[in-house]
Formats: sequence, C-alpha cells, structure tokens
Amino acid sequence: MTEPTELTRPTERTHLTERTDRTDRAEATGPAAAAEPVAFPQDRSCPYHPPTGYDPLRERRPLARVTLFDGRPVWLVTGHGTARTLLSDPRLSTDRTRPEFPATSPRFAAFRDRKPALLGVDDPEHRTQRRMMIPSFTLKRVADLRPEIQRIVDERLDAMIARGAPAELVSSFALPVPSMVICALLGVPYADHEFFEEQSRRLLRGPTAADTRGARDRLEAYIGELIDRKREQPEPGEGILDDLVHHQLREGTLDRAEVVALAIILLVAGHETTANMISLGTYTLLRHPERLAELRADPALLPDAVEELMRMLSIADGLLRTATEDIEVDGTTIRAGDGVVFSTSVINRDDSVYPEPDALDWHRPARHHIAFGFGIHQCLGQNLARAEMEIALSALFERLPGLRLAAPPEEIPFKPGDTIQGMLELPVTW
Repeated sequence: MTEPTELTRPTERTHLTERTDRTDRAEATGPAAAAEPVAFPQDRSCPYHPPTGYDPLRERRPLARVTLFDGRPVWLVTGHGTARTLLSDPRLSTDRTRPEFPATSPRFAAFRDRKPALLGVDDPEHRTQRRMMIPSFTLKRVADLRPEIQRIVDERLDAMIARGAPAELVSSFALPVPSMVICALLGVPYADHEFFEEQSRRLLRGPTAADTRGARDRLEAYIGELIDRKREQPEPGEGILDDLVHHQLREGTLDRAEVVALAIILLVAGHETTANMISLGTYTLLRHPERLAELRADPALLPDAVEELMRMLSIADGLLRTATEDIEVDGTTIRAGDGVVFSTSVINRDDSVYPEPDALDWHRPARHHIAFGFGIHQCLGQNLARAEMEIALSALFERLPGLRLAAPPEEIPFKPGDTIQGMLELPVTW
C-alpha cells in the first residue's frame, strides 16, 4: 500500500481520523512500468478503509510498482482476477529464506533465516504439512466445536457484564475468545495465555528486530518444553499438538523443530487474526448503525455479514511472494527474483468485482474475496474463523442491545499499517 510520496511511520498507537468517503533491479516491462512507485505499507486513517495513500493504486489495476521500507521496488498486485491467477501460480514462492524475498519492515527482515510452517514453505513440503492439519479444520470439525465456542463466548460475556460498563472489548472479549478456542484445539494450557499473547504481540508488533527475535525465541522454547512434556505422557491428549507429538513426531514424519514451527503458526495466527476481526468488526458495525439494525432484525444475514466484513476489513494486508521464473501477466513481465506483494485491501475493493466497494453491503456476493488468501496457501483456519466471528458477534449484539462506543472515534487507537490490522483498544458501554 502506498502513499504517493513518503511512507507514514507506524507508531504503537495510531489514532482514528475518519476518511472522507532506487530501483536496483533490471527495468520493469509492460503497462505497469510507467507508474511512479509509491510507498508500502502505510497506516490507515480509518481502521476499516485502506490508507488514502493507496487511492492511486486503485486506479492502476491490476499491477503497480511500490517501494518497501528499505527502498526496494516490488510489484503490488491490485486487481482481483490477477491476484487469483498469480496466487495459484507455482512460479511465485513463499519461501522467506530466499535472499530476494521481500520484507515489508525491519521486523520482518529479522526472520529471513527462518521458515514459518505452512505460510513460509512451498510444495511439496507445504503439501505434507497442510495434509496433516486439514482434518482438524474441516467444516465438520468446526461444526463439532461450535458448542464449545458458544460456551467460551457466553462465559466471557458473563464476566464482562458482571464487571459492568464501561469495558475495554479487546482485552475482555475479542482477544480471550479466540485464545481460549485455539488453546483447546491445540492442547496448549490457557493458564499460559498472558505469556503467549504477549510474545505474539512482540512478534507481530515489536518495536525492534531484536525484540521480535526474542519473542520468537521465547515462543520456541515454550512450545519445545510443552512438546517434551507431552512426549513423556503414555497416552496423547485431545489437542492437535498431542496428535503431532504422539504420531508424526514418534513416527519420524516430522522432527521436533517442525512440530514447534507448526504449533507456533497455529497458536499465533489462531488467536491474533480472529481477535482483530472481532474487535474491528464490532467497531465497523457500531459505525454503521443502519446496517447493524438490519442485522439485528434478521440474524440469518450474519454469515453474509461476516463475509462482507472479511472483504471490507482485509486485516492481513500484504501477502508476500517472490518470482522464481519470469511471469507474463496482463501485458507485464514479472522477472525472476522480483518481489510480489498482494494488497488484499485494494484487491478486495476492485470495483469491477464489487460495485461501490467502499460501502458495507452484505447483500452482494462477497465470498470470493481474498481476505484468506487464495491458492495452496489459502488460510487453513478460515472455517474456524468464520464460526468464531458468527458466534461472537451474534452473542455480543444480542445480549448487549445498547452496545455503543465509550469514546469518540478519533480517540480510539488502532494498529499501524505494518502488521495485522485491528483495534489496540475498543472502549464500549451499554
């Protein structure tokens, strides 16, 4: 994402102002080559709209040139159809240990020597890892989990209501719900949630690269010790991690480091992304009272509302790849070694696919958005995320019909543009 001139410096507390609706490589070729590069990523000025600096990119579909924090030029994919084509192309690699792989921040660059499981590996390694995980995230498995998710949601709402208004929704509801769910699914003790939530925060938003690496090291040590304890148990527990330890690890299909990597990506992604969707989804609905009233009048609209919120919010904004061969697409040549970034917030606002894309409208078909990515790396936990969103938002607005913001919108802090988007805090009352 981009600003026409310079990159907005991300800060720990970005405040809301409602939006009114050195090229080092060989020269680029094709129609996109003439566009003046802009900076990526940038902070949003409104948490549910792309940065205003990305507006020129929405006029340069389907590809544009942008510059990263270190001045490196990369391709930014902005067109919906082109995104789906390229995300399915095996000539684009997600292996972050490749020297030419793009980094969107110093924090990200600190992990060039690490391959995160699933997200940071290509086939056939990716296929092997994903095949092991799929049974735990099927529609049937998620359907079986719904009563437990409902119990957790009700329990957190009971506690929040008992403490009384006002409340801070992120810490009291939006974060604990997915944390408890993923702990139960993985077999990680929820008693340790403050530790892993803090390390996840540092991993995704640490102020320095050293701080981020330290968080990763602490998470690896924690998961490693947990794995060792589970290995000593004569019988496995019910969590995914227990299954990996007592089957894949013992049978030699995975080694200890691979089990650690899988557990970390599931633990961090499993609570961070959904927590941000719950908090930012709540904020967005409260800022669209006419839509919220419609939803309350007809709860059957909720699944479509969740899809539209996924499209509109696009919290994971900036999927990264590198080209392993030359790729011809839409009259442009992406050269081998070029970095390619997919701006989900811009792609999901493609007006050739979504008329009036800046409007919140769940009467449009939005399910083919790419908020969960696309192709072989499409989010493994998307069924679980949808279920958590539906249950959390339904219960929240049903039990608290008078829910409203407890602070002016411009005073409510949200996250900077170089991480997963969401609310830092969300003060509410009822």
